[in-house]
Amino acid sequence: MADKTAILSVGIDVGTSTTQVVFSKLQMDNAGGYFSVPRVAIVDKEVVYKSEVYMTPLKTDVLIDTDALRDIVAAEFRKAGYRPEDTDSGAVIITGESARKENSDAVLKSLSDFAGDFVVSAAGPDMESLIAGKGSGAWQYSMDHHCRVANLDIGGGTSEVALISMTGIAVSQSVRVAGDAMNLAVQHYLREVFRLEVGENTAENVKKILGAALPQNNGLRLEVSGKDLVYGGPRVVTVTEGDICEALHDPVQAVVETVLRTLEQAPPALAADVYDNGLLMAGGGALLRGLDQCIARATHLKVTVDKDPLTTVLRGTAQAMLYRREYEGIFIN
Repeated sequence: MADKTAILSVGIDVGTSTTQVVFSKLQMDNAGGYFSVPRVAIVDKEVVYKSEVYMTPLKTDVLIDTDALRDIVAAEFRKAGYRPEDTDSGAVIITGESARKENSDAVLKSLSDFAGDFVVSAAGPDMESLIAGKGSGAWQYSMDHHCRVANLDIGGGTSEVALISMTGIAVSQSVRVAGDAMNLAVQHYLREVFRLEVGENTAENVKKILGAALPQNNGLRLEVSGKDLVYGGPRVVTVTEGDICEALHDPVQAVVETVLRTLEQAPPALAADVYDNGLLMAGGGALLRGLDQCIARATHLKVTVDKDPLTTVLRGTAQAMLYRREYEGIFIN
């Protein structure tokens, strides 16, 4: 006899450069019945509130400012219309350069009163890849079809490629090239070609509007303001889509080469499975126009972008948290 329960869960994704808070309603089904071992599964998920994307508050290059993070979470609870006592479970996933035990301990201490059943995970490359694979559906697809599939998660500080099998990560690679490196590439290009100095926020905005991994021929242009490196005063230049495509060439190639290196490590049977089933892309970097096509051309794989790549890791964290026995040693309770 099945026993269905709905719970409210809060997920907090703390990456190298960005942080986001998401509230989800999870429909749980205990298919074990009254007199058998409980078998709890998620049968339905609904994201009911998604915060804006914040810059991750840091004390140093790698240590999180937990007081500032707590302020962000408290503000998002108010905006979402929930109180801490309304939530049944909560999870924080710390990824990238900030994935350190000292950060996990400090975040757990700071946020533990925001949810009833609260866990924190500092995820290394393999764990982050598996969580992203759960969030994107790659892991579930592998389970349902008894096959292997590839997953690419492009965050702020790092990109992780994983070949996922029914038992976990078969092969993986990580590279410290992702959204932040793309922003720096835009800054460098504007400095070298236009002799214009711009801040990181401006560079990211230019990347979002004009950025592409392959020429798009849309004729897009953008007026960009910054500091003239010759005269020292303010200046406005007109930048094209082609300019930013050129600017992003090196970081895009680094991501593509990481995918290729991962595929080269795969045994023949695994490689054949991945060729049949393709690659799923997640993370904010997956939104770069033409990147899926660029990777498809280089690998000859079918490449699919996750339906909501910015929340992939959060969705995967919510699932992993509910099956914590499978991830013993990963979560800090």
